[in-house]
Amino acid sequence: MGVIKSSRTLFFTTSPRSPKKLIPEIALLVDNFSGQTWSGNEQVQEEFARTLAAATTFEGDTSKKYSAFSARDRITRSPQGLGFVDLSPTIQLTEAGESFIHGNRPHEIFLRQLLKFQLPSPYHKEGSKIKGTFWGRPYLEIIRLIRDLDHLTPDEFRIFALQLTDYRNYEAVKNQIISFREEKEKHKGQYKRFVDDVINLEISKIYSTEIESGNIATRESKTSDVRSFISKEKRNMRDYADACFRYFRFTEMFVSDGRSIQIAPDKIPEIDFILETVPREPTYIDDVTAFKNYLFDPAQPRLYTDDRSNLEDTLMRHFSYTKRELSGKTIEELKDLRDSAVQAKRAAIIQKQTEELKSYALYQEVIDTYNEILSDEVYDAPLFLEWNTWRAMTMLDGGTIKGNFRIDDAGRPTSTAQGNMPDIECDYDTFALSVEVTLQRGQRQYESEGEPVTRHYAQLQKATGKTTYCLFIAPSINRATWAHFFGLNQIRNIAAYGGKPKIIPLELDSFMRLIENSYTSEGIPQPQDVQKFLQTAIDEIDNSTDEIDWSNRISAYVDKWLVA
Repeated sequence: MGVIKSSRTLFFTTSPRSPKKLIPEIALLVDNFSGQTWSGNEQVQEEFARTLAAATTFEGDTSKKYSAFSARDRITRSPQGLGFVDLSPTIQLTEAGESFIHGNRPHEIFLRQLLKFQLPSPYHKEGSKIKGTFWGRPYLEIIRLIRDLDHLTPDEFRIFALQLTDYRNYEAVKNQIISFREEKEKHKGQYKRFVDDVINLEISKIYSTEIESGNIATRESKTSDVRSFISKEKRNMRDYADACFRYFRFTEMFVSDGRSIQIAPDKIPEIDFILETVPREPTYIDDVTAFKNYLFDPAQPRLYTDDRSNLEDTLMRHFSYTKRELSGKTIEELKDLRDSAVQAKRAAIIQKQTEELKSYALYQEVIDTYNEILSDEVYDAPLFLEWNTWRAMTMLDGGTIKGNFRIDDAGRPTSTAQGNMPDIECDYDTFALSVEVTLQRGQRQYESEGEPVTRHYAQLQKATGKTTYCLFIAPSINRATWAHFFGLNQIRNIAAYGGKPKIIPLELDSFMRLIENSYTSEGIPQPQDVQKFLQTAIDEIDNSTDEIDWSNRISAYVDKWLVA
């Protein structure tokens, strides 16, 4: 059982950041540790942390010093808090967890569990200092805000929606957001300064008691001055907005343009059903057994499409099925039909986008999206960087370009590629290319990206059996990263890579110049043009005195590529 000691706002799980990573991590826990004691057993917690760190799907940090803490952070928040695992008396996969890990519709069970999450609960007791602060179902109330307000931006979420700790204050919070939107219109051209002033004021009001008493240090931070405390809370609030929006997108009920989140148009009846039928009051607050029975039930709460007539109506209205075609099928069979139709719809969207991109009709939109990412105007920048780079690569050349991210029904990205595959795979007749993108900077870029990039490159080379290259794209490439790939590319016989590696770091502005050159050139770039650039970049290693010289030579060649 956790105790909420000091938080006066809603909080959301930020580890792991992506809900899709919950599936392999929960499977890892139950496959290796089922039946063992978790609570108070640091040996098991540390062993789980080591097992997790060794998994190919893991991309986080589990240092030896904090391995037990890291393990608890990873497991007691979403896996336990959302009812996928039971940690008492021993580690067990719940019925809801079974449906999430092994079922056909993880997004559906994930939505059910979000709707049941409540504060307070037997898992989340309020400490004496904040007794009476929390009362409600956070995800349910945020969904209600999105529905009533048409959309919700990250700033609106972190400044105001996080204050919705008690659902009985819903109208007050909603009206604050409406007033904020009206006031924002008066500060066009000065929005960043305006929003910073607003959030500073709101944090000062929320934590006025702590600020006035000087009691602003936390377990995670020994903050001693007000300015640092407010800065820390702003970072936390931003992380909570990012995490909550990722969780919503995973349910497939919501869409995003990178600036706000809203309900997918065809999912509005389903959301309205939830808002009308799911109770707002917390339940079984002091009865652990009853709460577990409720939380672990994979069939609760009921959703719109659990009703046969609603499901048939959805299939006939959106996917042109007839009543005759649907008669005699079970609910699960009808859901299978719906899921297949959704996948076909998304494939058609990808095909249409590909045609538009290859005609350069979306050239300016692609460039504008990069600039918005660089200026921090997109709230889930890593995801949109991956998606936009797929669009750029599709526009750039004539290969078959596969993005390993997921998209929603509007063709927008919902989650990044899994940790065991390249972000983007490009298949050409005579060669293959993996593309990896990151917003990481500094030494952390080298530490977190160096090994996965080379592993994904090797996997693609082995899978295709073709000459394979890799582009590693980031807004800026750290010197340690340049040095790593400069040295690696000169090792001539690595069996795992099928010989000499061919990994090319490229800063985002250079990549954007490649796109510009392809747009302004008289002819359409062909696969051989792309391979010429890649091979020339690798060949320049032999002419370079060091990694910085290599970087300069690549940059110079970018300017020449496709230029008559």
